[in-house]
Amino acid sequence: MAKKLRPPPNKGAASLPEKVRNKMGFLKKGGKARKKTKKKGPTPTNPSLYARVKAEAKKKFKVYPSAYANAWLVRTYKKRGGGYK
Repeated sequence: MAKKLRPPPNKGAASLPEKVRNKMGFLKKGGKARKKTKKKGPTPTNPSLYARVKAEAKKKFKVYPSAYANAWLVRTYKKRGGGYK
C-alpha cells in the first residue's frame, strides 16, 4: 500500500501570524481593509514658474518622467528663484 502524502503547507498570507499580517497590510479575519493615505511630498512655492520649467523639461528630454529630467527640473526651478514648502 502506498503511503499518503501530506499537502504542502500554505505559504500565503493566512499562514503568517496576525501581528505580521497587520504590519504587511493584509486583512484581519473578518476585518476591513485599511485606507492607505498618499504621502504628500514637497510642493512648489511658485506653481506658474514650476509649470514653465516642467514644460521646458518635457521638450528637452525624450523620456520626461526620468531621473535626469526631474533632477534638471528641480535644479533649473531653484536657479530661477523657485522653492519648495
